[in-house]
Amino acid sequence: MKILTEKEAITLTRPLIYTLVTSLNKKGRPNALGVSWVMRTSIKPLLMAISIDRRRYSHRNIQLHKEFVINYPNKDQARSAWICGVKSGRSIDKIKLAKITLVKSKKVKVPTIHDATVAFECKLIDKFKTGDHTIFVGKVLAMTGNPKKSKHLFVACDWRLIGLDKKGKSKLNLTKGTI
Repeated sequence: MKILTEKEAITLTRPLIYTLVTSLNKKGRPNALGVSWVMRTSIKPLLMAISIDRRRYSHRNIQLHKEFVINYPNKDQARSAWICGVKSGRSIDKIKLAKITLVKSKKVKVPTIHDATVAFECKLIDKFKTGDHTIFVGKVLAMTGNPKKSKHLFVACDWRLIGLDKKGKSKLNLTKGTI
């Protein structure tokens, strides 16, 4: 076994699922943040956790409203999803810039991204600091999605956004330089 650098080790963990976490700011304007650090933490009750850098605009939004939606964008939403991952909503309306269509959620005030493969509507039940991030744990109150749009997105080993087909082959390739 070779001793790895941090960058080598992290790179070898890719691809990671890519999600858009929607939240509301203090004025009620929606925002979407690209998040790959997502996991289910319990089955009964169904709990999901997301890890967000404390400097992120969405971090403040989630703490304020205590709700968020974890949206798994489909491959047709890749360009919009990537914009939300590389731009900050602090000074611009990323939803408008990315041309994302939002729909009313079933159980939370935070909107859901229309046509996402799946969306988990979460009510914040716990949070804790981990280094420079906060892990937010949400109880899933509702789940919606579009099963016909089942090819969701991943972040590849060299920081590309990809969609995978049933055989695991890449069907998409967006990088920060393409936006």
